[in-house]
Amino acid sequence: MALTTIDLTRAPLADQFNRPITYLRISVTDKCNLRCVYCMPERGLDWLPKGEILTYEEIAKIVQAAASVGVRSVRLSGGEPLIRRDLGRLVAAIRAVEGIEDISLSTNGLLLSEQIAELKAAGLNRVNVSLDTLRAGRFEAIARRPGLDRVLAGIDAAIEAGMEPVKINVVVMRGQNDDEIADLAQWTRQQPVFVRFIEVMPVHENVGLQRDSYVSSDEILERVRSIGDLRPSLGPGGNGPARYFAFDGAPGAVGVISPLSHDYCERCNRVRLTADGHLRLCLFGDQDVDLRTPLRAGESIDALAEILRSAMLIKPERHHLRLGETSSRMRAFSEIGG
Repeated sequence: MALTTIDLTRAPLADQFNRPITYLRISVTDKCNLRCVYCMPERGLDWLPKGEILTYEEIAKIVQAAASVGVRSVRLSGGEPLIRRDLGRLVAAIRAVEGIEDISLSTNGLLLSEQIAELKAAGLNRVNVSLDTLRAGRFEAIARRPGLDRVLAGIDAAIEAGMEPVKINVVVMRGQNDDEIADLAQWTRQQPVFVRFIEVMPVHENVGLQRDSYVSSDEILERVRSIGDLRPSLGPGGNGPARYFAFDGAPGAVGVISPLSHDYCERCNRVRLTADGHLRLCLFGDQDVDLRTPLRAGESIDALAEILRSAMLIKPERHHLRLGETSSRMRAFSEIGG
């Protein structure tokens, strides 16, 4: 995949609120091999036609444009990114882009153990794995598919491969997995993992579930403190919105991601590229910009960079989510967290 030399000296990307935009999340597919209850219905979703999905070459060109205006970190997500064939080829293409310093992956972990070696060789730096329970039966009830053993094997493989920091994302739901908060936090005392508890969010038709299952980050931290004293921690680095805390002497840390109770909009440094080539300026907003059309019309990297710069004028200052409200724009929980 041939890459063009780009100019890294131009003014960096920033929105109208003077927030530097250095982080690009890329959805490589809208499809997933799980059907988590908080994320999507078990059946009946309309998947994007193949012709509307960006090719790896198209994604790489957008990354080049983004790098030329200051983006330094890229995260690949979905849907479930590991179901897209030959993902290592895309990782290698992004690694070859001048200016990109960090490439990470958000995954449900089902296919991670069999692909981690290839992805690391291609240039992947870090992984986030979604895992909401340590109980096999409960895993199947939440994900509507079996596979806990495969996810745990994927986490172990990532640790063994040196994919540090390995972050584990847990969507907390009252009455479904909130009784495991302490057990999951205890994991950070035993292995160098960073368990991040996420407040359940409004996606598509889950408003009722979100209203009834919501557990605030303050309550989550209170439950974690029931098993030991916590100290604030800088965490493992990266580009995510989590606040971190650690037990004394623990190799890992606990994080909370709390867009409802303690939003992090003032620190937002990211934009998102959808699988069909739209630039989303806010995860929960209606603001987006079509990049696929100019890309397929043959626009240059410089021209795409200017479109990115213009898009910053419509990036909102913050989202306005409230408990019990929905955002039709967020299609998957894999879009949350860094």
